[in-house]
Amino acid sequence: MEQRDDTAARPLEEAAPAEERVESGAAAEPDLAALERERDEYRDLLLRKSAEFDNYRKRVERERRELVQYAASEVFEGLLPILDDFERALQAPAGGSAEAYRQGIELIHKQLVDFLAKRGVKPIEALGSSFDPRFHEAITYEERPGSRDGEVVEEIRRGYVHGDRLLRPAVVRVAKA
Repeated sequence: MEQRDDTAARPLEEAAPAEERVESGAAAEPDLAALERERDEYRDLLLRKSAEFDNYRKRVERERRELVQYAASEVFEGLLPILDDFERALQAPAGGSAEAYRQGIELIHKQLVDFLAKRGVKPIEALGSSFDPRFHEAITYEERPGSRDGEVVEEIRRGYVHGDRLLRPAVVRVAKA
């Protein structure tokens, strides 16, 4: 008769000696408590980091709004003297000569152009240049003797750039062959 080894068929706990089972059960309880403490620490850390990030996001948004408001107020502050000059021109007696009135308007125009130039706003020089759809908006193409194909022959409305950014395209008429 053959002897069979039934230990392989028995569950692991039954196969382990009783002393080891007692030790592993006692060790599992402190491990479980340590794991729960570690879990609580990580949860607390996660909550703190989430709150810190939320506060950071709110602070950055508030600072961005303040910066935009500051930049806008600086522009408006610079425009106020020009507005004052327009108001003075409108209050001038109508009996003056048209030439004096024109000179006053030209001075105000120059003041406004200088103000914009100081802040990096430049007009797009379109007349005579080749049509560029990035900077020009063509309203018509017309035959013009003596003009090359694609040449801007008339500027209807001036375009402007601020640094590398297009503020407004120039509205133009373009010559065609």
